[in-house]
Amino acid sequence: MFTRKDVVSSSRTLFCKHIYSNPSFSLLTKASDFPSDSVPEHHIFTVFDYQKETKVRSDDQNQRAGVPYESPEFALSQKYDSLIEKYKFSRCNFDAKQFHKDIIKNGFVSDLFMGNTLINVYARTGDLVSANNVFDEMPEKNSVTWACLISGYSQNEMPKAAFVAFGRMVSAGFISNHYAIGSALRACQRLGVEGLKHGIQIHGLVSKTRYAFDVVVCNVLISMYGGCIMGSVGSDCAWRVFDGIANKNSISWNSIISVYSQRGDLDSAFGLFSNMQKEGVGFSFRPTEYTFGSLITAAAESPSGLLLLNQLLAKIEMSGFVEDLYVGSALVSGFARFGAIDTAKSVFQHMGMRNAVSLNGLMVGLVKLKRGEEAIEVFLETRDMVRLNSDSYVLLLSAFGELSNLEDGKKKGKEVHGYLTRTRISDSSIAIGNSLINMYSKCGATEDACSVFKSMFEKDLVSWSSMISGLDQNECFEDGLLNFRTMKRIGLIPSNFTLISTLSSCSSLGWIRIGEQIHCEAVKLGLNFDVSVSNTLLSLYADSGCITECRKLFSFMHDHDHVSWNSIISAFSDSEASIIEATRYFIEMMRVGLNPNNVTFINILSAASSLSRVELAHQVHTLVLKYGLMDDNAVKNSLLTCYGKCGEMKDCETIFSRMSEKDDVSWNSMISGYIHSELLVEAMNLVWLMLQNGKRLDCFTFATVLSASASVATLEHGMEVHACAARACLVSDVVIGSALVDMYAKCGRIDYASRFFELMPTRNVYSWNSMISGYARHGDGHKALEIFTHMNMENQQPDHVTFVGVLSACSHVGLVTRGYDYFESMSKVYGLTPRIEHYSCMVDLLGRASEFDKLEDFINKMPVKPNVLLWRTVLGACGRADGRLLDLGKRASEMIIELEPQNAVNYVLLANMYASGEKWEDMAETRRAMKKGAGRKEAGCSWVTMKDGIHVFVSGDKSHPDMDAIYEKLGELHGKMKAKGYIPQIRYALYDLETENREEVLSYHSERLAVAFVLTRKSELPIRIMKNLRVCVDCHSAFKYMSEIVGRQIVLRDSNRFKPTASASFETNSGEDNSQQETLCSYLGYFRKRD
Repeated sequence: MFTRKDVVSSSRTLFCKHIYSNPSFSLLTKASDFPSDSVPEHHIFTVFDYQKETKVRSDDQNQRAGVPYESPEFALSQKYDSLIEKYKFSRCNFDAKQFHKDIIKNGFVSDLFMGNTLINVYARTGDLVSANNVFDEMPEKNSVTWACLISGYSQNEMPKAAFVAFGRMVSAGFISNHYAIGSALRACQRLGVEGLKHGIQIHGLVSKTRYAFDVVVCNVLISMYGGCIMGSVGSDCAWRVFDGIANKNSISWNSIISVYSQRGDLDSAFGLFSNMQKEGVGFSFRPTEYTFGSLITAAAESPSGLLLLNQLLAKIEMSGFVEDLYVGSALVSGFARFGAIDTAKSVFQHMGMRNAVSLNGLMVGLVKLKRGEEAIEVFLETRDMVRLNSDSYVLLLSAFGELSNLEDGKKKGKEVHGYLTRTRISDSSIAIGNSLINMYSKCGATEDACSVFKSMFEKDLVSWSSMISGLDQNECFEDGLLNFRTMKRIGLIPSNFTLISTLSSCSSLGWIRIGEQIHCEAVKLGLNFDVSVSNTLLSLYADSGCITECRKLFSFMHDHDHVSWNSIISAFSDSEASIIEATRYFIEMMRVGLNPNNVTFINILSAASSLSRVELAHQVHTLVLKYGLMDDNAVKNSLLTCYGKCGEMKDCETIFSRMSEKDDVSWNSMISGYIHSELLVEAMNLVWLMLQNGKRLDCFTFATVLSASASVATLEHGMEVHACAARACLVSDVVIGSALVDMYAKCGRIDYASRFFELMPTRNVYSWNSMISGYARHGDGHKALEIFTHMNMENQQPDHVTFVGVLSACSHVGLVTRGYDYFESMSKVYGLTPRIEHYSCMVDLLGRASEFDKLEDFINKMPVKPNVLLWRTVLGACGRADGRLLDLGKRASEMIIELEPQNAVNYVLLANMYASGEKWEDMAETRRAMKKGAGRKEAGCSWVTMKDGIHVFVSGDKSHPDMDAIYEKLGELHGKMKAKGYIPQIRYALYDLETENREEVLSYHSERLAVAFVLTRKSELPIRIMKNLRVCVDCHSAFKYMSEIVGRQIVLRDSNRFKPTASASFETNSGEDNSQQETLCSYLGYFRKRD
């Protein structure tokens, strides 16, 4: 008969044999450390202590039982005790070997206690081969012997060996003690997910023994389940074990708090912390350094963790752990991560002991906040107090890249580089080499970064990614792509960071095809699901104008963060054809629950600006107030720009007046708004106020004001700004230079524009475009085409605007064949697809050259759908055909009126076409239709700027105070003009009147009244007249006669171009030039006095 004891023993033996024979035991691979903050080593009795206590307890029992005390001879010797005392805490391999020799020498080889102690010493030194040899040679073993070996394997991160040893122990029939079980469970924890099933098997084995509810074993089980099972399932399993412990100790609480802290479950972690203190009353369950360490780590990972950290700091100060190395380091790192550098520094200074971890934690926060100088200062103050590691030098090198003076950062970085090279630290650490590449790249020293990269003996993926990123940051885009290709050739698989930098280089180069290939690479690697990679792809397609691809990519993305939504909104805000879609994405973003940030509002306000939708601007403004972002200067500047473009200058003034800090963008936005609303006086006053407030005008300000001066042809204001720019030494800037060329050209001083253009040290496409358009606007088409030839000779690539100027020049001088050649060269030579404005120029060219047959054929063969601008150009050309293109004109008018029924200009052009063909009834019908359609023609007016102000005239005007003198001077001029052969071209008087009446209508056009008014005053300067509508051909002819009669140059700018007339003599022009130069000098002196 088998007894119960025999059955249990037999069952256990079979169970253990099954575990040991399982092949999965030999396949265990990966492991994770048993958290030191959960079960600290000094809280667990060592195996050596257990052996010693067992031996003493056995001797005491023998004495109490009356058994004569007969200790072995060697146990009584003094040598035995001295060997134990000498080597029991040794951690040196030499001591372990010497201990082994002494055991053999003194004949203690067969002593069980001495053998167990020797295994422990070898395990502490990491020599598990010798420990295993001692184990195998021992003639007698007990459960403590097995526990020593298993614990040694576990502590030396050999989880597979530890688990195999545990299986052998159980298979050999030994009863496991809690130390062996704990070590085996730690091995399972280190194996992670793969060790889980073995941990469950051990748990099952333990549940059948007296250790089922042992607090030491349960504490390790809590950590094992927490480490092996991710998510809430792991914490639930750990909680069940914790809840089953009858007599919990502080390690039990620390272990379960650590499990929840690692998962970021702050509510549970802090709830357990509170319960620990409540249940610990009278049991000394006070929080330890490990408790606080877990809670600090969890709080630091939470978005709202700063408040928790401050509360923990107060508790820690009360508990007296603020000087503890472990707690202090965690606090420093936590506060630094949230940017609370002052608090982090205070904790750092109060720490009783510091190490590299605490130093690195503080430096991480400083570098993250771009406070490189402070990070370097902390390093210099602490470097002699702690033992630095490679991470310390990595952070120091990162700090050099965050200095305000990058040249100084490069210099200091080279000094540290030299030290690391001399001490050979850089040779032993890839991380330091990678940090050197990053540091040099951030400091703009690309050659030094490349040199470090080439000299590295071993490179990892981070090395390649750092190099590619550095080249991209320093605009060496092609080199970055070449490095990417080399990296792939040697077999390295790119990471998401590598792809982000490479795609950024493609975007900067405009290489959309290469970008698409890298997109395919991302899809193959599964990195297209990485939100950062997808965001970079969005930017690439948006920058390349591939809006359809942006829409498709965004719809395929699994996750969208703020950057994703901001990128797609920005892409559609920049696309003229899809701006309205940007608002749809903005609304959808809020519907999915994401709150817009400052970048979102900047992008949507840009869309509202392009649409000029003041209602949308007001709604966005309301949302800005709702989300509390009105303190953000960039958002306020965007609101200023948006309201300015919508013409709401009162709203702009309200926002601007309430801004506590006004930067250059704020001032420039206001100035641009005033100019957009044609409030030039207010714009110039604001420029003056800006100077009074100590602000220096930047390039954008000068360019904006010069553009405003050009738009209303106020030469005097433009020259003031030129003088101010000259004093600020900014005229050499290519942007300001281009704006000056444009301003002088638009203000009628093409000679000044040409002179300044020739003196420019560098020119860009805008400079060339300004000169070409300037000459075309002044009717000098040949000179404009000559400038275009020089542009090609200097290898400046033309753009779409260039060809608008070139084709306009051909139109003004009637060069039809050359115009066709230039038009075809856009696509064949320069790779530019003609736009609708280029087709309009060709229509105008053919119409002016009276090539009416070619005109109709050209329109019918156009590959693009004509818009209002083109049909209007067609209608204007038909008006010059003297009634020969009435059918085409009617077709054009129908299309225009369908698209813009309320625009009076369309009706006027149609009426002019009928009038030129003497179709008076049709003309009258058109005018009636204009009134019925609520269209109102803009009244023609001309104005001239004099010392006493601006004088405005309309056709047949009699409201001016000097009207009698004006009409008298005009009559005198007409008489002299006819005497010189002037014949009024009455066909341009588009009214059904008698010949004499039509001549009278022409005589009193507003521009003639303005010229006559100037001639009533004594002056020899050129006469400059502005008109809001186009000047008729008869007036242009009349001004030539007037200029010859009075001996003065007359410059007239209308809505289309300048009509300069030749002056009577060369001397007059020269004198005027000197006068203008004197004026310029006086302006320079004026600004010096004001400043």
